Amino acid sequence: MSKPPTKQVSRRDFMKGTAAAGAATLMTGFASNVAHAAGADVVKVGIIGCGGRGRGATGNCLEAAKLAGINVQIWACADLWKNRAVGHGKRHQVPEERCFGGFDAYKKLLASGVDSIITAAPPGFRPYHFTAAIAAGKHVFMEKPVCVDPWGYNQVCAAAEVAKEKKLTVVAGTQRRHRTRRQENLKRIHDGAIGDLVGGQCYWMGGPVTHKRPRKPGMSDIEWQIFNWFAWCWTCGDHIVEQHVHNIDMILWAFNTHPVSAIGIGGRAARPEPGNIFDHHAVEFGFENGARVASYCSQFGKSSHRVSERVVGTKGASGLSGSIEGENAWRFEGKDISPMVQEHIDCLNSLTGKGKHWNEGRQVAESCMSAVLGRMCTYTGREIKWDWAVNASKLKLGPANMNVSFGPYTPPPVAVPGKAKLV
Repeated sequence: MSKPPTKQVSRRDFMKGTAAAGAATLMTGFASNVAHAAGADVVKVGIIGCGGRGRGATGNCLEAAKLAGINVQIWACADLWKNRAVGHGKRHQVPEERCFGGFDAYKKLLASGVDSIITAAPPGFRPYHFTAAIAAGKHVFMEKPVCVDPWGYNQVCAAAEVAKEKKLTVVAGTQRRHRTRRQENLKRIHDGAIGDLVGGQCYWMGGPVTHKRPRKPGMSDIEWQIFNWFAWCWTCGDHIVEQHVHNIDMILWAFNTHPVSAIGIGGRAARPEPGNIFDHHAVEFGFENGARVASYCSQFGKSSHRVSERVVGTKGASGLSGSIEGENAWRFEGKDISPMVQEHIDCLNSLTGKGKHWNEGRQVAESCMSAVLGRMCTYTGREIKWDWAVNASKLKLGPANMNVSFGPYTPPPVAVPGKAKLV
């Protein structure tokens, strides 16, 4: 097995019967394993995925612990490559016997005595790790996106329901939800400051994010693809899911619901590295009240950048980041801290009983599934209804031995709208 790169690119959403059955299975036999971190002297945190985002989230968590006055210990580390888990563990005085490698590393970490986990492995693995963590009675901070297909969405929703029954904390990496200026902004919108919402736009139009790591001798298909996880739909969900979900999440927060349909176009015009994801998507989301929201994301070099959101109502408009235009004009004048730290403060306060209880599992799953819905439209060229996508679609990305072992796997080619099959 090849060793991973020493430096990662640091970066920062089944049918109903199946989901219900999964939830029932999770609840069976695990009641005695629920972690009770409230009142504990030390919160033992395990890190699943020790690449760029895992290292970043660890730092955010430790900074949050200092600000919140909570004693946190990085207790265990897990990664597909053990040397990376060991390397991250050394930075935080984690003994090697609590640093685990391989596809079952997360299972060993969950059995190591942790109270809470941070799951920051490639997004395609999130439903597996989250479901297992909740089954083991652990509190969870999970990076976005939390699913890359309808199957994963239903798994996460089922596990989130179990977390609710077990009173476990679940906080997600859609960190805009944890910023004071945005919270105050959205409260005013929900209180009617801009009237009834009639439309909006959201954007993540920026430069390319690329993984172009060479394939080393003896490296299997799956190992190489995970090495370059941002290049493949089964590992990252495409950039509309992995990156643009932040903006889509803000739109869903404003509307207080998910879209009912989507239609869009997209393609791969300039992306240089191997892989099968697009480099641009344009999607129109339709909402139950008749409103339509335009969603644009692209990753082109030497192009204009725009990363923002906006909603329009019958009495005004808002960019959702601390201001309102119209008859109830308002601007945020307070102070807030980095939302990437605040989300961990909220998580730690929740699981120790010092603050509001958080369970963002279904919420973030709906935001991620909305992005998946948009991608399904751009890949196929079809208008797709939310209900069909989450209840009838059989789409499950990745190899048959997903989450089991390295080996051979040929992903689908780059999708051609009008030819790609709707599954």
